Amino acid sequence: MPYEVDLAVRVEDALDELPQEGRKEVMETIASALVRLDEWPQPGGWHGAVVFGPRSWVCFTAFLGGIEVIDVGWAG
Repeated sequence: MPYEVDLAVRVEDALDELPQEGRKEVMETIASALVRLDEWPQPGGWHGAVVFGPRSWVCFTAFLGGIEVIDVGWAG
């Protein structure tokens, strides 16, 4: 089953400001969060989760069928 990813406006803005290397790593971290269903918070609530990459992090919430990325960071 394919899952959906929504990006908050501030995440889109943050991705636009990152260098290519940072953007690539953050997108890989988002993909990692998407396939790690056991780490998703309960859908529909106020709970969130954080997944870390080598130099990045992604904060997200879950809904039925996907995740919403609400914040990202990269320490480049």
